[in-house]
Amino acid sequence: MIGAIAGDIIGSVHEWAETKVKRFPLFVPGSRFTDDTVLTVAVAETLLRGGDYVSAFHDYYHAHPTRGFGGSFHHWAQSRDRRPYNSWGNGSAMRVSPVGYAFETIDEVLTEAQRSAEVTHDHPEGIRGAQATAAAIFLARTGQDKPAIKSYVETTFGYDLSKTLDEIRPSYAFEVSCQQSVPQSIIAFLESTDYEDAVRNAISLGGDADTMACIAGGIAEAFYGGIPAEIEREALARLDDDSFRETVREFRARFPVRR
Repeated sequence: MIGAIAGDIIGSVHEWAETKVKRFPLFVPGSRFTDDTVLTVAVAETLLRGGDYVSAFHDYYHAHPTRGFGGSFHHWAQSRDRRPYNSWGNGSAMRVSPVGYAFETIDEVLTEAQRSAEVTHDHPEGIRGAQATAAAIFLARTGQDKPAIKSYVETTFGYDLSKTLDEIRPSYAFEVSCQQSVPQSIIAFLESTDYEDAVRNAISLGGDADTMACIAGGIAEAFYGGIPAEIEREALARLDDDSFRETVREFRARFPVRR
């Protein structure tokens, strides 16, 4: 899941910036982890230690309330409401990457992705976005090639992955729905040559940069068998909560990246 976290941190300074190029410094002084990382770690801890997603999301929010949470999630977590709010936003997909590593069959991955999503994002599109992302990660880490991943996602979830980034980029704008950001993030991975290229691809669309780089980065880590050491070091150094780093290390030890 460090691939998702690094994507979030790299993309954080590009959110709302409408970046439409691939050449930019990966890390700058303002690069920071956002709610994408907070909730990704919350999912990982739940998979490692048990418990329920609602409690984990509430607790992680209250420990890091200023990390850019969306308005609906902010209200839900602040009030410790335990009911979902029918969201179709990409928050369900941004946090799901650990699920793609923690199970041995695609059916288990799809079931757990739905469980992790529906506590907030019980709208069918919110669930679909989480499942498609987790499935792509599972298929990538179990040795499927890009055409097979593309075919599975299109057939199973009905996403159109036929457009190229060059076709999408000119008119694409900030979009938080799963249906208008998850497919584009998967295409960013499919067109990539390595992990870094996947993150740059996602950011270059000029949309919800941190979340899209988080999604594409999570899939790319699984497909390419990890992320560059220097990117990992920089990302881990920017996690100012030692418990985050410990959870990342513990999760990797239990669910190593193998391809």
